[in-house]
Order: sequence, then structure tokens, then C-alpha cells
Amino acid sequence: MVYTETVPPRDLDAILADGKIRAVTNVNQTSYFIYKGEPMGFHFELLKKFADHLELELEIITSNDIDEALGYLQSGDADLVAIGLSVSADRKEMMQFTEPLMQSSQVLVQRKPNGWERMTEKTAAEKLVRNQLDLAGKTIYVQKGSSYAQRLYNLERESGMDIGVIEVPYDAEELARQVSRGEIEYTICDDYMSNIIGTLFPGLDMSTPVSFPLNIAWSVRKDGTDALISELNGWITGFKTTREYARLERKYFSGMRPASIAGSEYFATNSDGKVSPFDDIIKNYADTIGWDWRLVAALIYQESRFNPSVTSPRGAYGLMQVMPSTGLHFGYDVTRSVENNIRAGISYIRMLDRLFSQWVTDPDERVKFILASYNAGHGHVIDAIRLAEKNGLDPGRWDDNVSLFLERKADPAFYDDPVVRNGRLRQGVQVNAYVADILKRYEHYRNLK
Repeated sequence: MVYTETVPPRDLDAILADGKIRAVTNVNQTSYFIYKGEPMGFHFELLKKFADHLELELEIITSNDIDEALGYLQSGDADLVAIGLSVSADRKEMMQFTEPLMQSSQVLVQRKPNGWERMTEKTAAEKLVRNQLDLAGKTIYVQKGSSYAQRLYNLERESGMDIGVIEVPYDAEELARQVSRGEIEYTICDDYMSNIIGTLFPGLDMSTPVSFPLNIAWSVRKDGTDALISELNGWITGFKTTREYARLERKYFSGMRPASIAGSEYFATNSDGKVSPFDDIIKNYADTIGWDWRLVAALIYQESRFNPSVTSPRGAYGLMQVMPSTGLHFGYDVTRSVENNIRAGISYIRMLDRLFSQWVTDPDERVKFILASYNAGHGHVIDAIRLAEKNGLDPGRWDDNVSLFLERKADPAFYDDPVVRNGRLRQGVQVNAYVADILKRYEHYRNLK
């Protein structure tokens, strides 16, 4: 496919000046997913470490469509693609690849014969496709635009045989699931995925290679990204020698843990996945204040890690860390049930929303004021609003306006100002980080379409 370049690519200087790097990755059980409320994934963790190395914010763009992902790159919406593409001559004409992250061979995914548990390995193998030439006349489903499809087309040309190649908008992991359910007969995956797929679906066989080893890498725009590709290559080359890289490989590709994560009901790769055991209750009460339930879930994760029994040193209790006295003010015993705790927390948010509506007309912007108040108390946030207004900044904007004066409330030059009514706030920096962390986690939850 030919992609039209609509804007020049951003090289490293522009990315550093922006303070943010934008990366496309796919949502699946190896690249990027949510587990028990926490963003995880091999490519996600590598991206986060690279961003931290450059002291950059990481913006994740998700796409499970290879053409769409490459389109983000060519349009300038993304700086790199991190979906574990195999390096091929055709792709090198369209993009520039990093140093390899790993090597992998492509393998055929097929169901083991009925009764395979009672067969010898040799007997079972006799009933399976073990030679690439035996693919003649078979129908194989692969992801649209993938290197799997290209490999099968090349195999057809090399051998002169006909293979029924059907390209569909599903990645290899989903197609392996369909093979397991008997919906399709064959697909292809990379061998580094075979451990987790085989553990999840023990009735699948992935022992027949269909390619020689291929390099797996990230990619950037072909022209105008010399400094970026140089920085990426230097970092990848060094990081691959570390124990941390070996730990990530084991974490996502070896042993039983990857499959146990993927088999959990709190493993989420789409909007049907559970973020927490309390999603239904959160959804119900988030609707009453007009908030996206995932934003409330992100707040709850920050407060309690979804532990309904946690108590703070100050006595705040439960999922939403509500003081019992605050709960009783709204008519709920927050120690009695999860639902009461959430109802009290939601009631407090509703009160804060009404309070700040006089200063902040934009409801999305008002969320930041509410979150800061949830952590530090609304009195300190109102003081910061007054300080911002007095110093000529917009009292209805959070970033670099009110947030700035929340931090300055640690300084007597500001907390002794006559407009300040709630005294000193030592932890203004931490409060701003609290708001940013919740909004970033909310962004991750929203990435599950």
C-alpha cells in the first residue's frame, strides 16, 4: 500500500521540545492491555522505558489494523509504530526499522487431532500438517496487511501451489482463539506467541514453521527521522543486554504467568473487559453525575487499588477513601458496603462539581479541579483559584494556571496572601501529580475501544 505523507515527520528535536512521544501499538495480550486496572504489555513497557529514558511523556495510540497503524505514522499523528512488525523488503520501502527487538519464526496454528491426549507425539504428528507443501489446497486466515499474508503469497509463488489466503481484520491472537473454537481451520502466528497461546488453548499445535527466522522491530518514517532512529537504535541495543529486558521477555512470553493473566476476568483488551470487580456498580453511579465510568474507575484505582477494605492513616475508608464523617454527611455508612462507599464518593464529587461550576464552565476542565479537591480538599483549590485570579491568570484553567498556585501555596509569600483562607499546602506538587496520574490512567482505560 502507498501512503501519502501529509506533514513532515517530527525528528528528535521536535519531540523533545514537545515533551511527548506518540506511539501506535496494538491491543492484545502481548503488546498492550489492562490487567486489574493497570496498563501492561511487552511493547507498552518498552515504550514507557524509552520515554522515561528521554524524560518524555508517552502518548499511546491504539490500532489493531496494520494499515491504519502505518497510516498514523505517515500522516504525522504518530512518531513511531510499536506493534512488533516483522522486517521485510516490502516494508523497508515504506518505513525505517529500528534495531531488532527479537527474532521470531512464523508457525502454523492448527488444532490437534481428537484424542491427542492419549496419542504418542508421533501418532498425533501424523495427523497434522508438518510440511509447508501440505498447505496446498488449505484455507488459512491471517490478519489483513500482515507479514503472515505476504509469507503465504511468497510460498505460493515459490512452490507453484494454491493456498486459500483469507485476510481478515483480526490479529493472530484472536484468530488462534477462532481456530481453538473450530470456527476456522488454520492461522499463523509468531513463535514467541506460542507459549501463551498454547497455554491458553492446549488443543492447538504450533510446531510447524512456515518461515525462516525474521527480525521483529519498531518503525519510524523513512525520511527526516535520522536523530530519532539513532536514539532508538542506541537505546534498544543497550537495553537488550540488561536484566530488565530479560525480565520483560519472561514476564510476557515464558512460563504460566502470561496465560494466567490473559485468562483472568480482569484482563481487558476491549470495552467488554473488566477493569475491576466493581465495574457494574461504578458504571451505575458514574451515570448519575455524567462522568465516564472509566474516569471514576481511574480515581478509585488511585485511591485504593480497588481494595474495598483499605483504611488510610487519617481514617478514610474503602474504595473511594471516604472519611466516615463525610459519608454520614451524605447519608451513607461507608464502612457498611462497597455500594455505600461509592455512593458517598459520588455524592462528594457531585457537591464539588456544583461548587466549582461558578469558576469553571468547561466540564472537562472542571474535572481537574474536582480531582485536586478530592485529594487536597476544596479549600486549598479555591485559594489557588483566588491567587491565579489576583495574579492575572485564568482562574478557570487548571494547567499552568490554578495548578501553578496550588504548588506555590507551600511558599509563605503566597499562603500568607490575604486572599488565602486555608493556610499552607505543603504537598501541592504531589496533588498535581495525583491529578495527572488519574487522567493518564483514564486515557489508558479509554484506549480499550
